[in-house]
Amino acid sequence: MSSKQKILLSLSILIIFSLLLFIIFGDNGLVDLNLLKRERNGLIEKNAKITKDNLSLYRVIDRLEHDSGYIEDVIRRELGLIAKDEVIFKLNGEHKVKK
Repeated sequence: MSSKQKILLSLSILIIFSLLLFIIFGDNGLVDLNLLKRERNGLIEKNAKITKDNLSLYRVIDRLEHDSGYIEDVIRRELGLIAKDEVIFKLNGEHKVKK
């Protein structure tokens, strides 16, 4: 093998190695591709969670519009209201039940 062929072979190997490094670590390379895939997967999971939350809120809205028993339950829970015929007993201190 002549020296000209050796230089040409060495130069070819160097160019191929440089291209390989550029493909892996360069802009829009494999490293960036992996980062984008992870970000996409995170966004897909976040989107699924938001969709699930939206469906839950749509169900609550539907129940608030059509279910009077649910409305009464929400009023009792969140506002602490009672019906006309109900009485609330407040006890002071701790009371133990004897068995």
